[in-house]
Amino acid sequence: MTTRTMDPAQELAAFLRSRREGLDPGRLGLPSHRRTRRTPGLRREEVAELAGVSTDYVVRLEQGRGLRPSAGVLAALARALRLDASERDYLFDLAGRRRPGTTGGPAASAAPSLARLVGDLSPLPAMLLDHRYDILAWTPEMARLLPGFEAVPPSRRNAMRLCLLHPAMRGFYADREQALRDGIAHLRAAWAAHPEDRELSGLIDEFVTQDEDFARLWSEREVSVNGRGRKVLRHPVEGVITVDFEVLLPLQDPGLRLLVYRAADEESRASLDRLCAR
Repeated sequence: MTTRTMDPAQELAAFLRSRREGLDPGRLGLPSHRRTRRTPGLRREEVAELAGVSTDYVVRLEQGRGLRPSAGVLAALARALRLDASERDYLFDLAGRRRPGTTGGPAASAAPSLARLVGDLSPLPAMLLDHRYDILAWTPEMARLLPGFEAVPPSRRNAMRLCLLHPAMRGFYADREQALRDGIAHLRAAWAAHPEDRELSGLIDEFVTQDEDFARLWSEREVSVNGRGRKVLRHPVEGVITVDFEVLLPLQDPGLRLLVYRAADEESRASLDRLCAR
């Protein structure tokens, strides 16, 4: 079964179009005497010129006509379109050609040693996620921090599902849109790396169908993920808690994500201490 949300060839075509249309010709130093532009971004012939391929080849790629560009052509397109590292990885994954120096492979499961490591991080709120954002292990403090977490059936403990569809979590993130953007960017990149994962494809279909915000942000095709930063959380008992977060990738299990929260200020530290003492 193929997900109705994404097909690799069609997604490659749409991704290339979106990145081409998002570029500013003036900032790339293209000649100003070219004819007036009726559409945003670069023209296909300009991308072809910058990448050293034919315009017809770019047209066929953007039409999703099942081409299998080589690693060299993909690298040239990535340079022409000014893709960042996450976007380059996504492009190579969609074409079925992982970039040299990156890792891939089947979905990983939590090794016992990783689950123990998560437990050792207590009293910090921490949890281990797989590439689908399924929650594999967590500290007691993370369970207390996430509203209603322990009442959620184990099979439904997915970080994106909680954020989207769990009523107690609807107002948990002060900047819910950014939290969704980060999660969606990760899921999009994960899908390109694991196109055979029917469970992941089903999740994406579920979220697109059931949540308008997810569907809107999914269509923007962002793939750059924040590996560290700050979040403002709204806990139903302790109120506002500001945390700094860090996402770590185990060397032997790069498909997993270890998310760790730390209090960003003294007031938030006191709130976490009270929460963890319950």
